[in-house]
Amino acid sequence: MEEIEIPSSFIKQDIKVQGITEEELDELFNLTDSFEELFSRRAKLYKEKNLKGEILLEEDYKDLILEHYTFLKRPVIVYNDEIFIGSSPKTVAAAKKSIHKN
Repeated sequence: MEEIEIPSSFIKQDIKVQGITEEELDELFNLTDSFEELFSRRAKLYKEKNLKGEILLEEDYKDLILEHYTFLKRPVIVYNDEIFIGSSPKTVAAAKKSIHKN
């Protein structure tokens, strides 16, 4: 997040404290058309629940994200009509470019 230099005008939500509501998750879905894209397979619970071999449907991804915040891939940045999910170098570079179009 520091690398992107998020402007102070952005609303930051600590999902560990506040959680994500179903309505907020649905808004993210509307930008991606995929709960799977928002889902983190790196979550400790993913391994603990032995989900690797499971065939998950979009509704399963949604339910898991709502069940525990660690299933949401982070960070998620929404800027205008764009969404940036995760911390890969490519995603960080695209977010920086979009946010700081100077």
